[in-house]
Amino acid sequence: MADKTKEKVANIFNELADAIEIGQFGNKKKIGLTLLESEHGPEELQKGAEIAEKNNSFLEVEMIGCDEDKCSCLADAHSAMDQMLIDDEIDASVTLHYNFPLGVSTVGRIITPGRGKEMLIATTTGTSDTNRVASMLKSTVYGIATAKSLGIKNPKIGILNVDGARLVENNLRELKDNGYDIEFATSVRSDGGVLMRGNDLLMGVPDVMVTDTLTGNMLMKIFSAYTTGGTYEAKGFGYGPGVSAEYEQLVGIISRASGAPVIANAIKYMAEVSRGNLLEVTKEEMKKAKKAGLTDLIEELKSKSETKEVEGVKQPEKKVVGEEIAGIDILEIEAAQKLLWKEDIYAETGMGCTGPVVLIAEENKEKAREILKEEGFIH
Repeated sequence: MADKTKEKVANIFNELADAIEIGQFGNKKKIGLTLLESEHGPEELQKGAEIAEKNNSFLEVEMIGCDEDKCSCLADAHSAMDQMLIDDEIDASVTLHYNFPLGVSTVGRIITPGRGKEMLIATTTGTSDTNRVASMLKSTVYGIATAKSLGIKNPKIGILNVDGARLVENNLRELKDNGYDIEFATSVRSDGGVLMRGNDLLMGVPDVMVTDTLTGNMLMKIFSAYTTGGTYEAKGFGYGPGVSAEYEQLVGIISRASGAPVIANAIKYMAEVSRGNLLEVTKEEMKKAKKAGLTDLIEELKSKSETKEVEGVKQPEKKVVGEEIAGIDILEIEAAQKLLWKEDIYAETGMGCTGPVVLIAEENKEKAREILKEEGFIH
């Protein structure tokens, strides 16, 4: 009898500990929600707020922009929202059609259809950097920070196989070699690798999928509305919080097409990253990345043209090319070819199963690899 009583008491204490951990007995996170310019009307936004409060006892929602059936314009709602964030009247906010400063981009969160797994997409709106590869490098750090704020201690990173992906991979591996802790995901395709394909997207292979912002934005729309025909976003958590080491507010983005389920999840998402101290985690992650050489890598990227120019190069005598050298980014494939021509090695460009390749005669393959490696085209 005594043992059963002890067991019951222990269970009660465990339940209390769990409740405290998820915030049920702590201060609730207050999340602002603007109520303007949804394609489905303010009622849809209000419905999303009601669902969020009903399903998540650690948050409450502050409506912004409508008072006694009178609604201001969205710009006025944004001004009110910004001031509430500055004054700490709310911990975070959810809105749409918001202009972030340059350097800030959002980390989206979806539910993948293949396995029903959650996955972050870095990034989905905003601009991390004006240079494509530099932007994706910063977005990787933003994605890692966001994942850690959600409680994922060692998030696995995948790079979507878009233009610039190989350069991103090479630079991230250099960061890792220099001490920045990155755990790479492996594609489910038989040839593996960190470059992710459509299969990996559908299955949610990485915890964080890194891509350029425009592609990320398109993916968010597809994953959120593929069951509804596109006019109503019914799945996922929205386009996510704006992230940057210099940004001091937690503002999360939804679309004008977002429905109540997505709005509710977006509110929950912002409460979770607020509870996980995303702002501080981002600063710490960026500090670690810079210590590993991120700033130098970005400056080097920007000091070069998008492709390495090799002037005055003539094509060598043609040979039969039966060997492939992979791992060169699409943005640099022609420059790699001209570099080999300069060294009197005939090379052609092509597209292999996993991306662009340089085609080489068998007898020239090893020398060509050495040249390309020395010039930083491959690793």
